[in-house]
Amino acid sequence: MVGGLLLGGASVAGAHPGHDFSGDSKPFKERYFDNGVVGDVSPGGVPMEALSGARCEDGMAADLFPCHKVDLASFTPLQDLDSTFLNDLWGWEDEVTGMQLAIVGTYEGTAFVDVTDGENPVLLGTLGAVDPGDSGNTWGDVRVFEDTAYIVTESIDLSTYDPATGYLEGNGVQIVDLTQFRGVTEEIEVVEEPRITDFTQSHNVSINTETGRMYVVGAVYSVKNECATAEGTVYSGSGGAIVYDLNGDPAAPSLIGCLNEDGYTHDIQCVVYEGPDEDYQGREICIGSNEDTVTLYDVTDIDNPVVLSRLDYEAAAYTHQGWLSEDHRFFFLGDELDELYGTAPERTTYIWDFSDLDDAELIGIHGDGNSSIDHNMFVKDGLLYQSNYTSGLWIYDTWKAEQGRVTSRGYFDIFPSDDRTDFFGTWGNYPYFGDGKVVVTSSDEGLFVLQSRAKSSSQNNGKGVSPASVR
Repeated sequence: MVGGLLLGGASVAGAHPGHDFSGDSKPFKERYFDNGVVGDVSPGGVPMEALSGARCEDGMAADLFPCHKVDLASFTPLQDLDSTFLNDLWGWEDEVTGMQLAIVGTYEGTAFVDVTDGENPVLLGTLGAVDPGDSGNTWGDVRVFEDTAYIVTESIDLSTYDPATGYLEGNGVQIVDLTQFRGVTEEIEVVEEPRITDFTQSHNVSINTETGRMYVVGAVYSVKNECATAEGTVYSGSGGAIVYDLNGDPAAPSLIGCLNEDGYTHDIQCVVYEGPDEDYQGREICIGSNEDTVTLYDVTDIDNPVVLSRLDYEAAAYTHQGWLSEDHRFFFLGDELDELYGTAPERTTYIWDFSDLDDAELIGIHGDGNSSIDHNMFVKDGLLYQSNYTSGLWIYDTWKAEQGRVTSRGYFDIFPSDDRTDFFGTWGNYPYFGDGKVVVTSSDEGLFVLQSRAKSSSQNNGKGVSPASVR
């Protein structure tokens, strides 16, 4: 989501959170969100009752959800999660017990849901938000390193704001040892470790599990560490990545660097690059979705990060999020506002060739006629799993990415009433549990556990979805 930041009534460009210290404006998403109100039927036309075990047949599941090659394992409505709104999620699979845990951002905090049996999910607990009444709880994200979860939100505690110094308290990073859920079969009180408090809020978090580095992005308020770019004002951070090392003690990360070179970063993916560019193989490369450009960093030496490229494109409205192909050659990008602002005529995915990191090239623009807004996307086994607000989860085959195209393989529409160009519906998905299980959040409905039968042709599978089936 995108929002404007007002400090004493003055707009500050390039900041995502949407808090208003003058009390007279709301960010995009919050204009639709009435805290605490959940109707009998969602804005997407979904009855707010639990469902399970509905196969996709003849283009429909449960006589309600348009679909193709994706079945409904279960639907858990908001009220069964003790919530009124969901944002992003991630997952954890316990190597000891095999438990599959969905870690779900909610307006009220973070819900921990056992989805091992996809048809019978169990809420195991909720970690409360810093300030349950703050609009910043609309946005949240979580990532996992080994057995520890790291949770960020935009939430702040306005009661602590000191206009003379810019001091402000907020969520920071909440840290949860996930092994506390081993053997748990019912709701417990979630215990958190001492949190990171050297900045107030952040929009997103990413972890390179190969190197054990955590990248916190979008922190602009009351940054109190060496990554601060201003003093004596609440707006003291650039929003660039604040980098922590998780290897020593995952419960007590150590600050090791910052990426302020290109200002605000909305989302980021960092990898040990294994793509075709021999100059950078084996180096830690980050791809920042930085509002108006895709920005590539070499962060191998975190004390001296280098910006390799700032990639712009004609239709840029809000460079939101993207994900690398598994061979690191291609980057699939979503722009959150191109459809809404009309710079793109339809739901659009931008395909970049990263064979030369110093001269990356936009080689394709995929559209499929749908009017919804694309959001978070991830790649697994040659398939791109893309959350699209009002049209749900779409699964694309990336096997012809070198031709600048992807092919639809399946979908599940969690917001069946329409495909309006607006910020209702699915926020994020997690496709990494394996065996086709995909967990999907819908802000206005609840948590979906889906079972995909879509396969990539790169693995000798499947036929595409015909253009006529695209709603």
